Amino acid sequence: MGRENEFWARSEIHFQFLDPACSGLTRHSRSGFIASMRFAATAFGLFSFVLSDFSMGAVEEPKIVEKVTPLPVALSKDFEFRKTKLYFLSEKGPKRTQARQTASTLKPGGLSGNTAPAQKTLTLQDVPITFERQFRLFGAVTGLDQRQRCGDYFDFFWRAKRPVDITVRLEYRQEKLHEHVQAQEISYRNARGTRKTEFKVIGDDYFDDGRVIAWRCLLVENGRIVAENRSYMWE
Repeated sequence: MGRENEFWARSEIHFQFLDPACSGLTRHSRSGFIASMRFAATAFGLFSFVLSDFSMGAVEEPKIVEKVTPLPVALSKDFEFRKTKLYFLSEKGPKRTQARQTASTLKPGGLSGNTAPAQKTLTLQDVPITFERQFRLFGAVTGLDQRQRCGDYFDFFWRAKRPVDITVRLEYRQEKLHEHVQAQEISYRNARGTRKTEFKVIGDDYFDDGRVIAWRCLLVENGRIVAENRSYMWE
């Protein structure tokens, strides 16, 4: 019995409650630790919100419509196009010296005070074009990468006044295909408010079939056209 009691005495686990006064965290250090934890939680929540917002705002890629068929028209005041932005990215950049030469050769006093503001204005007009080109070419390092960015870009800003499942379709003709109509489209679920939809005809599609010479953009609900925006060359 003596050896058995000695064994259990050595194997017994003793629990000891820590006195706050003897703990490693003082009142000042505990408050600093809690503040650090709150900051970390806030930063994590903000990062999660930004990540989710970025994923929701990611640009959707359009799909090619295999067979373009005519759709019935039922225009509605609940839908409208607000703005259209078109941009053509050529193989060669714009010539910046042409505007300067035009301003400086208007008349013999080209560098006088009367014509200097005009020269400055013409030069500043090149800035948005240069910026747009740099934006479209961002990330294209090699000449082959830049070649695949060349072509026509379309940005359509439209608005839906009520929640709706809607499809945005771009129908277009290219110069080498004459009257042949092609189409791209993007579908949205429960869309409402102002949206932006981007289309592009670039790379091999542009080099093989040429520039887009006519186009129209449609908002389609339940297989019917509820809003339309077209170029003056579209018939």
